[in-house]
Amino acid sequence: MWKLIGDENFNSDILRGLLLREPTLDVVRTYDVCPGCADPILLEWAADHNRLLLTHDRATIPDFAYARVITGRPMPGIIILNDRLPVRDAIDQILLLIRCSDPSEWNGVVLYLPL
Repeated sequence: MWKLIGDENFNSDILRGLLLREPTLDVVRTYDVCPGCADPILLEWAADHNRLLLTHDRATIPDFAYARVITGRPMPGIIILNDRLPVRDAIDQILLLIRCSDPSEWNGVVLYLPL
């Protein structure tokens, strides 16, 4: 089962659309489970709960994620979406990726969308 977490500033329309199209997804929002968390703490929380992170943050999240990978700490994967990507396209691309892969394949992966 796919477990996702949307970053604090992640487009909630995308999260709602994902759940409407794929109700079996386990999706939480950062501000429900770790409000105001700094990026390293959020990545630690995502790793502890084995959740793929969805974010628009291209500036800081990737550096913290790569630091986790380099030091051998778990990092269950990140999808970084361009915030100008239309909602429907974002949902389609995320669903394509998760329907064609297994959560275990995302360990240590940082992927930018659109491809």
